[in-house]
Amino acid sequence: MTITREREAQILRLYHVERWRVGTIARQLGLHHGTVARVLAQAGLPPLGRPLRASMIDPYLPFIRETLAKFPRLTASRLYLMVRERGYGGGPNHFRHLIGLNRPRPKAEAYLRLRTLPAEQMQCDWAHFGHLMIGRARRPLMAFVLVLSYSRQIFLRFYLDARMGNFLRGHVEAFHQWGGLARICLYDNLKSAVLERQRDAIRFHPELLALAAHYRFEPRPCAVARGNEKGRVERAIRFIRDSFFAARSFADLADLNAQADAWCAGLAADRRCPEDPALTVCEAFGQEGPQLLALPENPYPLIERLAVKVGKTPYVRFDLNDYSIPHTQVGRTLEVWAEPERVRIMEGMQVLATHSRSYDKGAQIEDPAHVAALTDEKHAARAHRAIDRLTHAVPIARDLLTAAGSRGEVIGSITASLLRLLDRYGAQELEAAIREALGRGVPHPNAVRLALERARHERAAPPPVTVVLPEYVRLRDIVVTPHALDSYDQLGDTDEDP
Repeated sequence: MTITREREAQILRLYHVERWRVGTIARQLGLHHGTVARVLAQAGLPPLGRPLRASMIDPYLPFIRETLAKFPRLTASRLYLMVRERGYGGGPNHFRHLIGLNRPRPKAEAYLRLRTLPAEQMQCDWAHFGHLMIGRARRPLMAFVLVLSYSRQIFLRFYLDARMGNFLRGHVEAFHQWGGLARICLYDNLKSAVLERQRDAIRFHPELLALAAHYRFEPRPCAVARGNEKGRVERAIRFIRDSFFAARSFADLADLNAQADAWCAGLAADRRCPEDPALTVCEAFGQEGPQLLALPENPYPLIERLAVKVGKTPYVRFDLNDYSIPHTQVGRTLEVWAEPERVRIMEGMQVLATHSRSYDKGAQIEDPAHVAALTDEKHAARAHRAIDRLTHAVPIARDLLTAAGSRGEVIGSITASLLRLLDRYGAQELEAAIREALGRGVPHPNAVRLALERARHERAAPPPVTVVLPEYVRLRDIVVTPHALDSYDQLGDTDEDP
């Protein structure tokens, strides 16, 4: 139990001045008698009154202290078994209390204050800020933090993962926002930075080394379990949690990053610089900026590349989603070039497909031309395509189709009916109607249609209008040129007698 300094002083006064016993002090102050005894023992003053009686553990204290000196982290339960084998007859609970009093305390370690020159060092780290739900995907919200050690200028950018592509992108965006970079960048044992470490032998990630070679800075790891060596970025992350992220609302990732940029240029830049309290961080950065390393003329390429094996369907799986490709490329090994806003599928230097990047889960991002080409080649694929479209838009429709199939219903007509309802009412309303139909035990489109109409009447909404007419309706409007009937008259003009 942790008690305040005032309460410790009160215990010492009551014991040494008022001559109260330990039990009396504990009852009057509402404390455990062990807490009062611990405060008196830590004070280092001899207790007043009659001497304490001998304890069962006294003969074993030399062995216990010698063992704890060799093995400071040895558990009390293991030490209890060792002492029991040597004849100790006490119980385990009181033994643990006595070991807590006799266990050697680790020595406090002192640290030197580390100072750096302007433009000499920057410190980098990732920080986890919970998760974001994007559709059906639960994405980690990761903050890339880079701090200039002298001026304490902070660069903050949020991403949806901590993979190597975003790690490099964070560096490049920070360098270009600052207009330069420091000569040394300090890392801890991040997987994005250090692939392997055996004492002083370190193997950096080759992509990080390529970035360092492009911008001419030195990546340098801090020692193992020495967080004080990069304390500037650690304190910056704590400052971000308390001053920026706490109780903050945002619409999406872009909005959060826009707020982060404004905070770094505003409140974070207006605080006092620890290196020189006479300056603000913004003023110190103004002095440090001209001494930063200049940026190269050509920016570092930030395209995430990944080799993928295409299966039997014309889709490439990347980051939890499927992207369509021409059906002629199935069974091949292609390459995905990913950027934050788009995804390109490449074969060598030939672009096979370009899509907007999705951060959902299980989505199918399609080019209509790819699907149309495959459908034209395989007419039998149309039925499967309809079911696939329906179940991806409304996943619970699969349960309705399964239940209808077990009753001997025609799956094709049910799928067509549900697709028409999907086009009219949308995925959200159709999903609610299917749930209601399944709850009533009627897996049929008519039950789904009645549920949709009932919900529409409750909302007093107008009937939905189908914008795209079905194909059979469009065929009715085709202009048909009638055949001339004069040719039929010639059939009656014959010279032969009947």
